[in-house]
Amino acid sequence: MIVISDSSPLNYLILIGQADLLPKLYSEVLIPPAVSSELQRPSTPLAVRDWMAQPPAWLKTYREAVFPDTALSRLDLGESEAIALAETLRADAILIDERDGRRVAEQRHLTVVGTLQILDTAAEGGLIDLPTILGQLQATTFRVSARLLKVFLDRDAGRKKRTASPAEETLEPL
Repeated sequence: MIVISDSSPLNYLILIGQADLLPKLYSEVLIPPAVSSELQRPSTPLAVRDWMAQPPAWLKTYREAVFPDTALSRLDLGESEAIALAETLRADAILIDERDGRRVAEQRHLTVVGTLQILDTAAEGGLIDLPTILGQLQATTFRVSARLLKVFLDRDAGRKKRTASPAEETLEPL
């Protein structure tokens, strides 16, 4: 499975100590050079820069030149390169959060996965407790509407309810 990431999902997963979910869900993640650079800028949180100084084996920086087309010029360089790389490699998914980047990637028929969806998938697999992790995510600069957050929390609560009482569902009333 080929998965390309923009900087935002990596940044936030690193900040909340959940970056190791990515290889459990996707095996290997590729990033273009611009994303690598963004994650190492002086303005990037120190925890992220330290993590990027010695990235894990499952994160690979694609070193060959990636040339985004001019239609991507309204996006930042990391998003542009990530989308161009996903198209070039015919990636199975692109990890991206920013609204404009997501919209462009979807218009180009790429499978878009955001940080919330990564966390939801991990919770579905029993890898994390979603309400706890979303609380940690909200303590960062991650922005999400209360409505969207409620959708994910309600979905998680529904899953937990279904898995907590399967025996009760098979009991016949007296």
